Amino acid sequence: MAKKSLIQREKKRQKLEQKYHLIRQSLKKKIRSKVSPLGLSEKTKMREKLQSLPRNSAPTRLHRRCFLTGRPRANYRDFGLSGHVLREMVYECLLPGATRSSW
Repeated sequence: MAKKSLIQREKKRQKLEQKYHLIRQSLKKKIRSKVSPLGLSEKTKMREKLQSLPRNSAPTRLHRRCFLTGRPRANYRDFGLSGHVLREMVYECLLPGATRSSW
């Protein structure tokens, strides 16, 4: 089980990312646009605005965690579970259609 403080930190990052998503997206779009008559100084101002946003609002800072244990590694996106929890659930026949491999 992961520490509760780490799980709460991750939830806080998700909220910040959702809050600043549209602002970040619009600033990036304005910087990238080649058609607009923005000068170099205006683009640098846009970049400064983008950098002034909170760091934890960046989507790259988000980390997937296991739904049950909060484990940050070896997560399967389809299930939202870490590998060892998924394996235990398959062994106990809690996931329909999933079978153990044997060879």
